[in-house]
Amino acid sequence: MSRSPHSRRRLLGLPAAALGLALAVTGCQAVQTAETSDETRDDVSTAAIGDQTIVEGGDLVMALSAEPDRLDPTTSSSLYTRYVMETMCQKLYDIDADGQIVPMLATELPEVSDDGLTVSFPVRTDAVFADGTPLDAEAVVTTLQRGLDKEDSSRRSELGPITGITAVGDDTVEIDYSEPFAPLTAALADRAGMVMSPAALEAQGDDFGDAPVCVGPFKFADRVPQTSITVERDPLYYDADDVHFDSITYRIITDASIRAANLQSGDVQVADSMSTQDVESLKADDALTVLEVGSLGYQGLTVNIGNQDGVGTDPVQIDTPLASDATVRQALSMSIDRESLVSSIFGGLYDPACSPISPESPFATEASDACPEYDPEAARQLLEDAGVETPYAIDMQVSNNPDTVRFAQALQAQVAEGGFELTITPVEYSTLLDVQTRGDFEALQLGWSGRVDPHGNTYNFLSTGGGNNYSGYSSDEVDDLLTRAAATNDIDERADLYGQAVAQVQEDDPIIYLYRVRSLTALSNEIAGVSTYADGVVRLSNAAFVEAD
Repeated sequence: MSRSPHSRRRLLGLPAAALGLALAVTGCQAVQTAETSDETRDDVSTAAIGDQTIVEGGDLVMALSAEPDRLDPTTSSSLYTRYVMETMCQKLYDIDADGQIVPMLATELPEVSDDGLTVSFPVRTDAVFADGTPLDAEAVVTTLQRGLDKEDSSRRSELGPITGITAVGDDTVEIDYSEPFAPLTAALADRAGMVMSPAALEAQGDDFGDAPVCVGPFKFADRVPQTSITVERDPLYYDADDVHFDSITYRIITDASIRAANLQSGDVQVADSMSTQDVESLKADDALTVLEVGSLGYQGLTVNIGNQDGVGTDPVQIDTPLASDATVRQALSMSIDRESLVSSIFGGLYDPACSPISPESPFATEASDACPEYDPEAARQLLEDAGVETPYAIDMQVSNNPDTVRFAQALQAQVAEGGFELTITPVEYSTLLDVQTRGDFEALQLGWSGRVDPHGNTYNFLSTGGGNNYSGYSSDEVDDLLTRAAATNDIDERADLYGQAVAQVQEDDPIIYLYRVRSLTALSNEIAGVSTYADGVVRLSNAAFVEAD
C-alpha cells in the first residue's frame, strides 16, 4: 500500500479519571448505585528509589500468586503473564502512574487522519531484540499481523476493523481501518503492542511462548512448570544502564499466607496479591512496604450460555434454565448482596462492582454504575414465574486460592436465600483459564485486571465471537453499541453508549459482576523502584537493591 497524503491530527492518550456523566438507566430491573467504603484509601503506587544508594546486581525473587499461562503475547489471557512480560516484552505504549498512555517502543502518540481511517506512529530505531534482530517498523507489522491472523489469537478483536498494516520506511507504521477505531492506542499499551522478534517468530512458530524473544530490560532464561520462571538482564537492551538486577525469578506461591511468610523471612523480596487479612500486619512491619492501588478491572461470575465448542467458535445455545433464561440469571444476580460480601470477606478494602466499567473511569455514568437491587425474595419469585424448581443447583468453578474460596463460600450461603444451591469446585488457576476457554463449565468465577479504555473491559468479553467471550454470549444490540462506542473519539458519546450496553448486559447477565480488588503488593525495604498501577501489573524492570539506612 502506498502512503497517501492524509491530513493528520493528534490522537491523545486517555485521561486517568473524571467524574461520571449523569444518564438515565434503561431496563426493567430495580437498580442501586454501587457504594464504596466511607474510608478514604489513598493509592500508594510506587516505592521510589529517590536518593537511596543503588546496589548494582543481585538476583530478585518475586512470589507470584498464580502460574502464568503460555508466554505468548498473541494468545495469553493471564494477568500473571503480564507481570513476567513486563520485564522482557516491551510494548509500543504503556500507562503511567496517573493512567495516562505514554510512548514506549513507539516514540510518539499516534496520528490519525481527519476521516479516522488511517493511523500512523513512529517507532524507536535504537533498539534490538534479545536475539540481536533490529527493531524496525516491519517487525511491528509482523507482530500486529500475527495478532490478526493467528487462529487462536486473543488480540484480534482488541485491534479493531483493520484493513491493512504497512511499514513506511524503517521507522513508521501505518494502519488502515474500514471505520474509525478509538481504542487502538490503549490496545497497543497492552499485549497487542508487545513487539516480538520476527526471527524468533519464524524459527519457533506456535512454540514462541516457550522461549519468547522481545525487546526488554531482561530476556527469558528458564521456566520450571508449576514452580518458577526466570529472566536475566539483557545486555543488548537500549537503556541497559537503568537495569540493576542480574536476574528476576518469579516463584509460584499460590497461598497468600505463605507468600507473606516468605516475604517476612527474606526468602522473597516482592509478593503480589496479598490477602486483605494480612495487610495490616504487613504494614506494621518496619522492614516492609505495601503498595495499594485501585483497579480498573473486576471480579465476576461468568455463566456459560453458548460456549460449547470453545472461545472463537460460533455460540451454540446451552439448553438449561440458567443458560437459556435470562430471568434465572437475573434472579441469581439479585440474590447477591455485593456490599455485604465485600465488607465481611475483604474488610471493606475492596469495592462492590456491577459493571465492567470502573466508577473512576472517565467513561463511567449513572447507567454503568447502577447495580441490580439485592432482593432474594424477588429472586425466588422470578424463579417461580420461570417455572424453575428450587433450590436450583449450579456448579461454580473457582481458583483454588484461600481468599477466593472464602468468598465463594460466603456467596454460596448468600444465594441460597434467593433459591440457589451453589456447589463450589476449586481448580488450579492455569487450569481454570483452560476450562473457561474450552467452555467446560456451567458457571465460573474469575476476574479481569482492567484496561484504561473500556473497550478492553467489554468488547472482547461481550461481543459475539470476542477473543475472551467465555460465556458464548451474543446480542445484536450489545454488538452494535460496543462497535459504535469504539468508532468515536467523543468521550461523552462513548460513555453514553457504554452505559446503554451495560444496561442491556445487566438484563442478560452473561457475566454477573461482583467486586473490584485493590492491588496489594508487598516488598522488602531492601529493594526500591517497584510500582503497581491501575492495570494491576507489578513493574520490576527498573527496580534495584538499595543500601540499608
